[in-house]
Amino acid sequence: MPQNFLACDRDQALLLPPSLRDWLPEDHLAWLVLEAVEELDLSVFYGAYREDGHGRAAFEPAMMVALLVYAYAIGVRSSRAIERHCWEDLAFRVITANQAPDHATIARFRARHELAIGELFGQVLGLCAKAGLVRVGLVAVDGTKIAANATHHATRSYEQIAREILEEAADTDAAEDAEHGDARGDELPVEFRVEGDRRKRLREAKQALDAEREADAAPIARDRGPRLRECRRRLEQDYELERRLIAEHDAWLAAGIASDGSRRMTGARHNIKPYELVELPDRTLNVTDPDAPNLKTPRGWVQGYNAQAVVTAEQIVIAAEISTESLDTANLHPMLTAAEEELHAAGVTEPLGIVLADAGYWKNSAIEALAGQGLQPLVAPDADRRKEPRPGRRGGLYDFMRRVLASDHGAALYRQRQVIVEPVFGQIKANRSADRFLRRGRSAVRSEWRLLAATHNLLKLHRHQVNPA
Repeated sequence: MPQNFLACDRDQALLLPPSLRDWLPEDHLAWLVLEAVEELDLSVFYGAYREDGHGRAAFEPAMMVALLVYAYAIGVRSSRAIERHCWEDLAFRVITANQAPDHATIARFRARHELAIGELFGQVLGLCAKAGLVRVGLVAVDGTKIAANATHHATRSYEQIAREILEEAADTDAAEDAEHGDARGDELPVEFRVEGDRRKRLREAKQALDAEREADAAPIARDRGPRLRECRRRLEQDYELERRLIAEHDAWLAAGIASDGSRRMTGARHNIKPYELVELPDRTLNVTDPDAPNLKTPRGWVQGYNAQAVVTAEQIVIAAEISTESLDTANLHPMLTAAEEELHAAGVTEPLGIVLADAGYWKNSAIEALAGQGLQPLVAPDADRRKEPRPGRRGGLYDFMRRVLASDHGAALYRQRQVIVEPVFGQIKANRSADRFLRRGRSAVRSEWRLLAATHNLLKLHRHQVNPA
């Protein structure tokens, strides 16, 4: 008797067309993504396309949104990798209905709808709220440094940038001399000299110019020349602003007039250390991503962004924003304000309760403002390694917070901070390999960070549906 195996005939034609519903189990993440996208308001995406139906057909925006959301949820962010998965991965083929947009189409869609993609975060938060996952009695605020799509080796001083601009101009002149010879180079092109084509070419040029003017705030340029000129402009602008503010502050110190109009001792008698202004030639900026500063981290320096998040005890992200400051000090109040706005838009009426944050967020004025709003901040006034009170901070909220954290209840509450927020960063950066942003510029990076946070919440929603307990 011959051996008994199931047949494996790859040339066997299918008698009936396959159903996509048979390809994935019912509890697969792809089905949740499709159901979630159906619940979202995508009118902003559709509004970016012509209503008269003219022109080449575009991919359905709802399909493209679902494709991006699912790809980011499983840690596939490169447009080329997404295109490859559309051919090779069964779940991707279900989401795209066996279509395969190429990487250029995916990248253009992501750039064209940058703001709308970032705002998906709030709508996904609303879905989590409907499922009962958003409880804000205890939340934690924290930030994590994520590398930009740029290297610190691309940081240049103003003098180096100016030199590169001149070198580029010289190279351009040499290339034009080789191309045009003795001609000026601005003669009317041949196609414009023919009357029949001139009107069409002018109309196309005008349409391209109008589209450029209607674009959103200028993104980071792809070509090096425009980036260099933008970096030079920024350095000059920052230098002039800083120089003017220093001059005004020095004049105020010399006058010896306090903000209430009373006389006081001058700065010299107070031994105020003068501010050292870095001269323009010595100022530096990254020419690959001018928005990305060099940030200090516990493991050294990184050219990147400070990704901020407010997280609930159930590890649902309720606010996600981007900061370019290395320190977290200035982010506490803005992040909680953003969280309240996101919760209101998501239909959550429960007010924020206890707010946990580490010592990097301590600032007397911010803590006082939060307490005045009825919030209960529990923020460490000192880093863990400091045992004694910091000189110059004694009294008021500083001493009060030290007493709270020294109590058993306060210490137990504060210990939950790490358990709440740091696993979220680990899941995003390590589990989904999002330890570097793919796009350049603060606006593009904010869109990417909010999409990462939205897909994190979507994964929590999927886990809740699969395992309700």
